[in-house]
Amino acid sequence: MGLRGRVSLSVGWVTLFLMGTDLFIVSPLLPFISEEYNVSSAMTGWMVTVFAVTYAIAAPFFGWASDKNGRGIFITFGLLLFSFSNVLTAFSPSFTWLIISRILAGLSVAAITPLIYAIIGDIAPSNRRGTWLSIVVSGHLTALWAGAPLGILLEYFLGWRSVFVVMATLGTILAVVNFKTWKYVPRSDLTRNQLEGNLLRILGSVSVTTIWAISMYALYVYLGAALYSENRFSSSEIALAVIFYGIGAVLGSLISGQFTDRFGERKISKVTLFFLTLILICLGIFFSSGDWIYFFLFIWALVGYAGFTSYQARLAVEYPEERGIVLAWNNTALYIGITIGSIIGGYVISNWGYPFLPYFCSIVAIISFVLSTQKVQETKKESADSTDT
Repeated sequence: MGLRGRVSLSVGWVTLFLMGTDLFIVSPLLPFISEEYNVSSAMTGWMVTVFAVTYAIAAPFFGWASDKNGRGIFITFGLLLFSFSNVLTAFSPSFTWLIISRILAGLSVAAITPLIYAIIGDIAPSNRRGTWLSIVVSGHLTALWAGAPLGILLEYFLGWRSVFVVMATLGTILAVVNFKTWKYVPRSDLTRNQLEGNLLRILGSVSVTTIWAISMYALYVYLGAALYSENRFSSSEIALAVIFYGIGAVLGSLISGQFTDRFGERKISKVTLFFLTLILICLGIFFSSGDWIYFFLFIWALVGYAGFTSYQARLAVEYPEERGIVLAWNNTALYIGITIGSIIGGYVISNWGYPFLPYFCSIVAIISFVLSTQKVQETKKESADSTDT
């Protein structure tokens, strides 16, 4: 790997770490924000909802536009908007302005996260694409167990507003760094309509990610409550469980890149999705087994995020001319899956209780595995046909 490759990966990793921190830090801060603006916890939860909905709607547009006009300019724009939105979050005079700020934040991250994945996919050597993508994905996942706790620590000393001021400052610095890093990446010279005849195929492919996200987040969203209810875990034990999960997610992403480059994107993505089903069954069996739960949470995240990373690499390979829009749609599919998963998870808990949740997620995971096999085979066949012609 040359110097430019190292710089590109470092910039992508740090940028996605900041985006992940912005995503994961809001939920722990909601009680302080609720108290500040004198609104209910359910009302402050809209900060997360409007961010996710805006992201899901806007990401495909930025992916399409970047395929036609280059990615660097949109990433830079997104970071500048990110800084502005976080300043607005920090100094919002009312809760209405706070909600507006999170809408702008969702818009900004939609212009950054999927395009970082896409531009890394563009510049990575073909035999190292899985590894390069796994490295930048690990930046986003590291925020889960490192970025969010750092933000909480900052809130403890300086208040919740300071968290968004710091992120705004870092966003401005990264806007300059990203502009200088990506301005050398050539713009695609494709003039045809990249979505012509492909939209349904793309949506079919990214639906695998939606189902995967349901299988992961239907349980993860309620993990703390489940550990408290079934294992009587204290706050510190729940925090330790999340750390084990977060470390597993990062390692799974990194290991997946190495295996993907060695054995191929299709094989690794299918194998990991299949094993995710088995791990979730084991998690259900051993959920109330005391300290063993840490091990199974680690393995669950390791296998689950290895599947996500390898599938992103597979999409980058299978759609080389529509990489931006496909990875953007894939991120939209991820957020849709997270939202649906949280809703279904609540329904499962209400009707059958926490112990049934891992088994439900295992059923969803096997559906994701079957879908990935079918859709990938169709895509592969169509790609081969187009190559022959």
